[in-house]
Amino acid sequence: MSKDKLLVVEDEEHIGELIKAYLDEEFEVTLVNDGGTALEIYSHDRFDLVILDIMLPGVNGWDVCRQIRRTGDIPIIMLTAKDEDIDKILGLELGADDYVTKPFNPRELLARVKAVLRRFKGSQDEGSQETCQDEDTQILEYPGIIVNSFTRQAVVNGQPVDFTPKEFELLWLFASNPGMVFSRDHLIQKVWGFDYLGETRTIDSTVKRLRRKLEAVPGAFYYIQTVWGMGYKFEVPGI
Repeated sequence: MSKDKLLVVEDEEHIGELIKAYLDEEFEVTLVNDGGTALEIYSHDRFDLVILDIMLPGVNGWDVCRQIRRTGDIPIIMLTAKDEDIDKILGLELGADDYVTKPFNPRELLARVKAVLRRFKGSQDEGSQETCQDEDTQILEYPGIIVNSFTRQAVVNGQPVDFTPKEFELLWLFASNPGMVFSRDHLIQKVWGFDYLGETRTIDSTVKRLRRKLEAVPGAFYYIQTVWGMGYKFEVPGI
């Protein structure tokens, strides 16, 4: 069985070599030290996950993340130099799947890599199983919004809206259960998985991005609603 391929982008040589040495036994690791090289390699090779430092020479980690997200859903784990919420929130808004704060324990990084890959592969398997079912069950239609699991888009008032993988998984879960209130813990279990090692604030920031994209369409209804003290629900007009 072939190993999963990781692209590690880290400009601090000792940290990069530490990551590579620790992950090499279980994964095929490609290590580069700047964002431009990372994008060049990524454009002509296939990887299963990217570990991406924020502070890079030339093209920074934010821009690398943006470019990768424009071309695919590959999992991305960001490395932040300090424990600041703004770094984490920006990374998640750009489509990162997780983050690790420096200094970190290599075992924690390994655990997060495995957890993110399991979640990503699990969602792909579920998607492939769904395509074998009746097509009608994979398109949810409500007043003003159509959610399509094949295109992983929503059409709001006739305007297509694109999402990151986690944003769409949240939307599909909400739209499949209109009116049902989901607690943060429930959303973690359903979308991030029981082995999720991050913080519950990740859920809030992902819901916020999802809601902002839906409500950016002129005349859109406020589909994702906060139930104070409980969580979130999907509300539609007339239902």
